[in-house]
Amino acid sequence: MNAVDTPLPPYNLIELDAWLDRRLEAKLKEREAAHTPRLTLIATKGTLDMAYPPFILASTAASLDWEVEIFFSFYGLSLLKKDLDLTISPLGNPAMPMKLPLGPNWLRGIDWQVPNLIMSSIPGFERAATAMMNKTLSDKGVASIQELRALCIEAGVRLSACQMTVDLFGWDRADFIPEIDEWLGATSVMPRAQKSDVCLFI
Repeated sequence: MNAVDTPLPPYNLIELDAWLDRRLEAKLKEREAAHTPRLTLIATKGTLDMAYPPFILASTAASLDWEVEIFFSFYGLSLLKKDLDLTISPLGNPAMPMKLPLGPNWLRGIDWQVPNLIMSSIPGFERAATAMMNKTLSDKGVASIQELRALCIEAGVRLSACQMTVDLFGWDRADFIPEIDEWLGATSVMPRAQKSDVCLFI
């Protein structure tokens, strides 16, 4: 029987201090082992490229047995609509490479730095960029947003929607998926976020 399992502490003060230290360390380890990590994500953007981070992070954390909640606010709330028509805009997004998903390898490997002036003046440029991004995602075997969202729902990720955003934009709740767990505001989200081990704004 080791000191941690001793039913009564020793009477010697030095031994007592050591015994208490070991007890505290053991209890802290037990507490840490029993603790379920919690992740809160705040999704505020509704473009194709920015839809991936919250769903990827949430599904990954859920697969690790974390408790996960995503709070969708402003344009991020569009990620919970039944009909997803997500687009991507290279305009004003200098970090976004424009690579062609078709053609020979040497052509696919070029990062096309298209000036904003050209992008803004060509009709349908954003739709073309969206089509190219979807083709690239498909070719690389990356799951679609619909698939990632369904995976999160299946894994028990809590999906919370901002009621203020619905009122602000005049949206109808009937346009959104029925799997939304709760319609709430910032006052309800803040206490949950405070108790999370990880809280990310996306």
